[in-house]
Amino acid sequence: MSPVPRALDRRSLLKLAGGAVTAGALLGTSGCGLLGGSQGDSGGNDLVEKQNLRVGALPINDLAPLHLAVKNGYFQEVGLTVEIANATDGAAALASTIGGDYDITYSSYVPFFAAQASGAAQLRIVADCASAAQNTTVIMTSPKTDVRQPQDLAGRKIAISGPNTITELLVKATLDAHGVDWRGVELTPVPFMNMPAALDQGRVEAAIVTEPFLTMAAKNGAIPVVDTATGPLEDLPLTGYGATKQFVDEHPRTIAAFQKAMDRAVTEAQDRSKIEPLLPEFAKIDPETASIITLLKFNSRADATRLQRVPRLMKQFGFINTDINVEEMIVTPKA
Repeated sequence: MSPVPRALDRRSLLKLAGGAVTAGALLGTSGCGLLGGSQGDSGGNDLVEKQNLRVGALPINDLAPLHLAVKNGYFQEVGLTVEIANATDGAAALASTIGGDYDITYSSYVPFFAAQASGAAQLRIVADCASAAQNTTVIMTSPKTDVRQPQDLAGRKIAISGPNTITELLVKATLDAHGVDWRGVELTPVPFMNMPAALDQGRVEAAIVTEPFLTMAAKNGAIPVVDTATGPLEDLPLTGYGATKQFVDEHPRTIAAFQKAMDRAVTEAQDRSKIEPLLPEFAKIDPETASIITLLKFNSRADATRLQRVPRLMKQFGFINTDINVEEMIVTPKA
């Protein structure tokens, strides 16, 4: 069951979700109805209230620890069977969770906090996923432009993955940190996979590019202007796993089991050799690119102090107009 009324239609849910996540424009498929109940056996066992979990996801490298946990049987060891369901974008994944079709979902924190601030959904953060690391999310340009430093971005056309996304927030916050009037730039939605071509063809003058498209853009001749994971945005939490408050309240042992498996997988994922072979399988990155891309900083435990930075920035740049107490949203792992 969902705390969101079933009368809420798909358009409203997608609007509520606040747009796509870090790589929200990536293609994916979801074998579920947006407002249908969670499919499969919902029964539990001696360890958890619900054994079969559907986890909303995108086919991107951020999710390497999740796939590692499935492949190595970490979920099975704690009584869970996890189905990873790829959504078309982050907005759809979060909307499907709010609508009750996914049990847990991956998303950037921007849609999580936007939905929470709107009051239309009560969400909980069950695990952290990744935070900003240098050379993973960079504003780039083409050598054909005269843009070379952050100040040159004033008044330019900059590609983002979509409105009300983490990429829009990162661009605005980065420009502000460098004394550039972010209100004067033109932010243009462009799917990540199309950003290298958009730069090369001159359709935009700059783009905020994340891996693996950052490496692809560099191969295409694009040059960096500013790394968004520096200064005030260093180590900024970007993505996590969330669920509705109702699901969390009704399935405490299930959530604890999910957290335990993810803790183990994230610890192992600190060794790049453990996850690099998985990238071609689920993220569809060719082995050569997988071997050279820069990975985000993988996390599992959500920290309220660090996470509070995100809604603070969202309020500063007009994404939300109310304060959010992040600590109240975090589900603390059981001992």
